[in-house]
Amino acid sequence: MTARLTLINRDYTRLWFGQAVSSVGDAVFSTTLVLWVATVLGEGQSWAPVAVSGILMASSVAVLVIGPLAGVFVDRWDKRGTLLRTEVVRGALVAVLTAVSFLPADALPAGVWLALVYATVLLLHAAGQFFSPARFAILADLVTGEADRARAAGIGQATGETAWIIGPPIAAPLLFTAGLQWALLFNGLTYAVSYVAIRSIEVPPAVAAARGPAGRRRDGLRREFTDGLRFFTRSRFLVALLLLAVIGQFGVGALSTLNVFFTTDNLHADAHLYGYVGMAMGVGGITGALCGGRVVQWFGARRTTWISLLVSGVLLVAYSRQTGFLGGVALLFVFTVPLTVLNTAMAPLLLAAAPPDYRGRVMAVFYPVTKLASMLSAVLSGWLAGSVLRDVSGSFGGIRFGPLDTILAVSGVIVLLSGVFAWVALPVAAADGGTAADAPAPGNEDADVVAHADGAEFPARVVHRSDDLRGSDERGSTE
Repeated sequence: MTARLTLINRDYTRLWFGQAVSSVGDAVFSTTLVLWVATVLGEGQSWAPVAVSGILMASSVAVLVIGPLAGVFVDRWDKRGTLLRTEVVRGALVAVLTAVSFLPADALPAGVWLALVYATVLLLHAAGQFFSPARFAILADLVTGEADRARAAGIGQATGETAWIIGPPIAAPLLFTAGLQWALLFNGLTYAVSYVAIRSIEVPPAVAAARGPAGRRRDGLRREFTDGLRFFTRSRFLVALLLLAVIGQFGVGALSTLNVFFTTDNLHADAHLYGYVGMAMGVGGITGALCGGRVVQWFGARRTTWISLLVSGVLLVAYSRQTGFLGGVALLFVFTVPLTVLNTAMAPLLLAAAPPDYRGRVMAVFYPVTKLASMLSAVLSGWLAGSVLRDVSGSFGGIRFGPLDTILAVSGVIVLLSGVFAWVALPVAAADGGTAADAPAPGNEDADVVAHADGAEFPARVVHRSDDLRGSDERGSTE
């Protein structure tokens, strides 16, 4: 008998393969754009840092503006068809930018180049807002059972983390030796591979029949969006998950903003060693992702959620007290493991409160709000470190503290408090992995429903470590 590489099942394996190739393209594309704008287009220009930040802003605008509305259409449309159409659109966008990039950098004014880059990033992320919830829905159909769905979440996170370890080293030499156009072309080809992989997937006939015809009754965009928002806000369980994610985001967001300064100032390391910090987090993310499914299987999704938050909070406080580079890197690796396990545990809890007809709209509320929390956390921590707490220093009980370690320590306490909140607010499991979700059932808003957290792959990080620029649905566990 010939051995075959199969992850969970054939269709999930094909979906995963598309993710693996696409995630590498994601990392290459994001790194390429930042490097090109910073070192080629904006070389020697004072506006270069602002130009790079504009790329990040374009991606955030798409998530916050398009994301909430995209869920309505995802719930209306055939999920597999939505994935295929989205890949065609994204591939076409990259193809246009690739064609223009064959022009010399000085052939167009810098403003025109930036407008093209920003527009492409904006539209790619806008399309990604349709892709993410559609993939979330189809994953729930392809993978069944708590153990397998938790494994799918872990595999997805590990694949994304691995892509971001190997992608950037590919991007830099590809850009500076072959040119921008070839780096972009590489990214476009990954969309083609993803398209072929998705097209080969077969949705179970029972699932397709249960969904009914594509032309089901529609109440209008505004009505369906309002219904989805009402469904979300009336679910104490969903609201608790959202608050939990937002609190955790505010706690962890400071780390991504201040860690480079903490490395040089508090860990007393040269700036060129900062890459090892990112590598430690990447390896920790892979470790946590691979262990997450088994941990959820052992302890259940709810218990794993609050335990992961409590452990992450304690480790972040401990990291804030580090003064040596090796100890800091080691502790950062350990900190990232439970943080990634958290994303695996949150997946089945979220799916528990998201009926099939509402999955798109549930994600269309959840992800933009956590994205906004991430942005606010980054801005707030940077502002505190650069202004209000800039000159803070002293000692207490023989422990010295400064602005950076103080902010990170407070952030750890916030993560710890979010763990306590999860412990108290999330319903006690009725069975192993089961959770009572009190949202009104679709079509019967006066009744309560009981949903079971049987696991699913979470399409967007609950606690983000960083954001990609490509507009894909993946960065770690997002696919």
